[in-house]
Amino acid sequence: MSTVTISAADVNKLRQQTGAGMMDCRKALMESNGDFENAIDYLRKKGQKVAANRSDRDAKEGVVIAKASADNTYGVLVNLSSETDFVSKNQEFIDFANELTDIALASKAATIDDLKAAKMGNATIGDKLMEMVAKIGEKIDIVRYELVSGASVVPYIHSGYRIGVLVSMNHPATEATVAAGKDVAMQIAAMNPMAVDAESVSEEMIAREKAIAVEQVMAEGKAADMAEKIAAGKLNKFFKDNTLLPQAFVKDNSKTVADYLKSVSNGLTVTAFKRIAVGS
Repeated sequence: MSTVTISAADVNKLRQQTGAGMMDCRKALMESNGDFENAIDYLRKKGQKVAANRSDRDAKEGVVIAKASADNTYGVLVNLSSETDFVSKNQEFIDFANELTDIALASKAATIDDLKAAKMGNATIGDKLMEMVAKIGEKIDIVRYELVSGASVVPYIHSGYRIGVLVSMNHPATEATVAAGKDVAMQIAAMNPMAVDAESVSEEMIAREKAIAVEQVMAEGKAADMAEKIAAGKLNKFFKDNTLLPQAFVKDNSKTVADYLKSVSNGLTVTAFKRIAVGS
């Protein structure tokens, strides 16, 4: 154990730098002979140990942040998780999530690992996550991340950071298209469609839904050839309800989402979207 004198000012300085508790900072400085860099490393190692010890904990709370570039040509979604809503509703946690999302946006990080390797101040985001774990004592991690680009990309955050959406459209950003993008993003947040349209659904999913529909019709006693035709109708109804563009537009049920977009600008449509919900 070090015999170096650790002043209250030193402890407070380390606390301001790392956000760790007073006693943890004092112990880190004592173990590191008063060396601040070594003390920070000590706290990070402590954070890594805490994270390992809590690796079996469920982190089903947290926040989702959605942001787009200034020209709306790309955007990012970040899901920062925590174990309790007490932590996820804390302003410091929300500010941290916003800061790392800004870094994701600026760096165009391709993956979670790339984002964790990006610099945040004098450390990496991965290091800062470990510091948060050490300070708060909960499992905290970036659990989902998406990067979307397009002619225009519109972000939306719903219900107190519980759901985040990015919508990519085929027309450049204007006031009208961005407003339409937000409307559609709200639709996606509420209705959780599985894809943009039926053509965007995987062959595996189509085959699965068709098989289910045929089985349902056959169970009603219909002949096989009739069952195929009825099942095709059921499949069309399934995609109308569960893919975005043919859905009834929430703000005006007399229109589909596709119709609404065309009314905003001729040919306007959604090319892709991403939706992340806390705990999903």
